[in-house]
Amino acid sequence: MTAFASFDRFPRNAARAVVLTAALASLAACGGRERPTADLAAAQVTTIGVNSYLWRAALETVSFAPLLQADSAGGVIVTDWYANPGNPGERVKLTVSILDQDLRADALRVAASRQVAQGSGWVDAPVQAATVQKLEDIILTKARELRRKAVTG
Repeated sequence: MTAFASFDRFPRNAARAVVLTAALASLAACGGRERPTADLAAAQVTTIGVNSYLWRAALETVSFAPLLQADSAGGVIVTDWYANPGNPGERVKLTVSILDQDLRADALRVAASRQVAQGSGWVDAPVQAATVQKLEDIILTKARELRRKAVTG
């Protein structure tokens, strides 16, 4: 015999009403009238598998280039080659990896590839470390701004 066997004697709607009334009564007894608020300022905001602030900031930052891949569960964004119209003899490709669910500097890694036009093709060229660092700083700053806006409303 199941715990709900006694409900078999009642019409189905009456049984639901009894269960619903009991559930509401137990919720009413749980505390005061104030509802708990979500802590949007928490370091871990992960509605998509990675830190949502870092994810949105990274997407905004690399939005100038066409996207090849954007995996929010794995936290990877890969752009296609982008050539600045002001400097068509050079192009870049970016990979942004979000490594953690926390909004921290070490939860983000940017890798860049650069090529320059040579003859009729493209040749790999070095990327300045300052360029990658600057992109990481831009993403982190935007993520912090998004978090601040979410907290202050």
